[in-house]
Amino acid sequence: MEFALAALGLVILLLAGDALVRGAVNMSLRLGVPALIVSLTVVAFGTSAPELLISIQAVLRGAPGIALGNVVGSNTANILMVLGVPAILAAMHMKNCDTRKSYVMMLVASVLFIALCFFGPLTWWHGVILLAALAVMLGDQLREALAHRRAGLAVTTDEVEGADPEMRWWKILLFLALGLVGLPLGADLLVDSATVIAQRFGVSDTVIGLTLVAIGTSLPELATTVVAALRRQADVAMGNVIGSNMFNLLAIIGVTTLIGPIDVGAEFLRFDLWVMLAASLVLAPFVFLRWSVTRTWGVVFCAFYGVYLYVLIVGGGT
Repeated sequence: MEFALAALGLVILLLAGDALVRGAVNMSLRLGVPALIVSLTVVAFGTSAPELLISIQAVLRGAPGIALGNVVGSNTANILMVLGVPAILAAMHMKNCDTRKSYVMMLVASVLFIALCFFGPLTWWHGVILLAALAVMLGDQLREALAHRRAGLAVTTDEVEGADPEMRWWKILLFLALGLVGLPLGADLLVDSATVIAQRFGVSDTVIGLTLVAIGTSLPELATTVVAALRRQADVAMGNVIGSNMFNLLAIIGVTTLIGPIDVGAEFLRFDLWVMLAASLVLAPFVFLRWSVTRTWGVVFCAFYGVYLYVLIVGGGT
């Protein structure tokens, strides 16, 4: 029953997150907010809403391992699974893909996050630092995007996730309502069920957060990356992963620490944070040397992720 409720909570989260993004995007566009600004703010935060709600619910319910495990596990899954599976289906050629600046930002965010974890538990002042770093990075990306627009490279509504210029107001409000009601409901179901599963099988909240919850909340990124790979849009696939990882570390943990403190377990400091960083560094030759993410690399990525999951579940992350 707990697995069924966890699956139901995950489905509600994914559907509610999608509804919130669609409603917020189209409301912003109807109010005259430029599509470029929408894509950098509304869409980015909207797609992170499931992870945010899960982390907040976990902290409020005394399961900080799920909150931290969700973010750290999602970042590892985003690279090894979310890039690995699509690469097996269709190789991603990075020749014309320039994500160097965003990738360096992601590495800086990862190192900053790991450093703050060693001064844990993570509290409001850690969150302020993370949110300040997010503001700096978003400001830089916004400045660069506006420069592109002034150069005549405008972003059209077709390039914004969930944009429909013809959507009626009643439908926009319905999407917003479904998202705002569904997100807390789904997060509540998933966190409660995950906690019961952890207790029943004798594993920690941390392991559940790093595996079940992390994989579940990475499914939207996986779906987006599969589509991008099949369309030969390597820049979209890589940008999706890099952007998601930055938001997970800076926005999700930053906001959650303002709600309540997050304990950083010894297993994170000893193992999981370094696996996340190592997975991030694996992308370096693909970003800087423009190596193609071939099917062989896809198999390697997935195999590494399988080994990581095995160590977590069997060895408890030791």
